[in-house]
Amino acid sequence: MSAPLSPPDRPRLPWDPPEHFEKRIPDGDNRERLVCGRCEFIHYQNPKIVAGAVCTWDDKGTEKILIAKRAIEPRKGFWTLPAGYMELGETTEQAAQREAREEACADIEIDRLLAMYSVARIGQVQIMYRARLLSPDVAAGVESEEVALVEMKDIPWEELAFPTVVWALAHFHESRGKKDFATYSNPTGDLAKMWPPRKPLGL
Repeated sequence: MSAPLSPPDRPRLPWDPPEHFEKRIPDGDNRERLVCGRCEFIHYQNPKIVAGAVCTWDDKGTEKILIAKRAIEPRKGFWTLPAGYMELGETTEQAAQREAREEACADIEIDRLLAMYSVARIGQVQIMYRARLLSPDVAAGVESEEVALVEMKDIPWEELAFPTVVWALAHFHESRGKKDFATYSNPTGDLAKMWPPRKPLGL
């Protein structure tokens, strides 16, 4: 049996495990878990699910994409797509719709699943949809400094917040005009190395 976890070098936070939990490999498992030293309860730590969407508006035949400038860390002041952590009791579609409302005061209709990205280094799975805006009336929510509807050619590529935003926009561009396509996943080649952010070749 391993020793209890050492206290963190900071004040305890609400999500820290209780002091009587310890790290060890439970019987029948193959990796260390947080296990209660009193009752053997296992506290599993699993990836978080992020849901979002590439949301578009048809402006007299010109397709425009909704982007939002982040008002919070990480990457405050950089542009992103509406997305965020799922809440309990939501479907991924509902989470994407809620995030669009919260970040850009936008009402959207989900079209179809665009991509699912695994971001193992930060313990996330990101699920991105294609979606249509029901109205061009958008505004910055509490987590956004500003929002904009821009054409693909006007996206501020060097100011995008995260690699997955670059991936989703590139994959959205590739899927344009297609009603049926395989769901995209983590890219390979040049797109996988698209950091610092910049405009992908061919766009």
